Amino acid sequence: MLDQDIDAVVELCRATLSLAGANQPSEYGYWSLPLCVIDAVFSIGANYTSTANTVARFCQHLGIRVGGATSLPDAADQLSITSFVRVYDQYGIEAMAKSVYQNRQRTSTRNGILKSEAALLFGQTLQQFGVDYFQDVNKILGNASFESEITKIPGQHSGISLRYFYMLAGSTDYVKPDRMIMRFIQLATGRMPSIQEGHDVVVGACAILAKDHPRLTPRSLDSLIWRFQRERSKD
Repeated sequence: MLDQDIDAVVELCRATLSLAGANQPSEYGYWSLPLCVIDAVFSIGANYTSTANTVARFCQHLGIRVGGATSLPDAADQLSITSFVRVYDQYGIEAMAKSVYQNRQRTSTRNGILKSEAALLFGQTLQQFGVDYFQDVNKILGNASFESEITKIPGQHSGISLRYFYMLAGSTDYVKPDRMIMRFIQLATGRMPSIQEGHDVVVGACAILAKDHPRLTPRSLDSLIWRFQRERSKD
């Protein structure tokens, strides 16, 4: 079934996407790793503009650079994860949500915690695994122990935020199987896959498509699919 789904997605990608024009979207140029945490956590169940504004408000409050990085920023120029956690020591979770992020979204409408708290827990988990800067991310990419701890955070069980964090932090090997990606797969296959299936189908489709488009990566294919599906949803 998975091979059939991959073939169906490949066919739809070839028919609908500009595969030769796959470029790095602007969100993959953040200047500091905590911004990847904020984006990954706040993006779940929210529109992109809301999430981008939340990241921008955090940066404005701290007077730090948002994005525009075209290569790996020097560690000395980044806000560290340790500094990010210390901001919470100063403000607390509630004030971070109200005054810094200006976003009181929760990880779930039922028994969810503030995304402000989830971002802190994500940052503290990175600390536990010795990750402070972009230069440290390889320590936790695909690390089962790290992933287990992240998925224990309320609202993070599906692993969607985790995969997206990896993408934002520099990995091109992951896909964020959010509702846009899943709907594209459903359009191609006639069925709604699981989260893991959605990730594996797009990665598998990319492996086939990259034979004709060597610059294509799972991350850039994810972006092309997402933009196509967003425009389609407006019709």
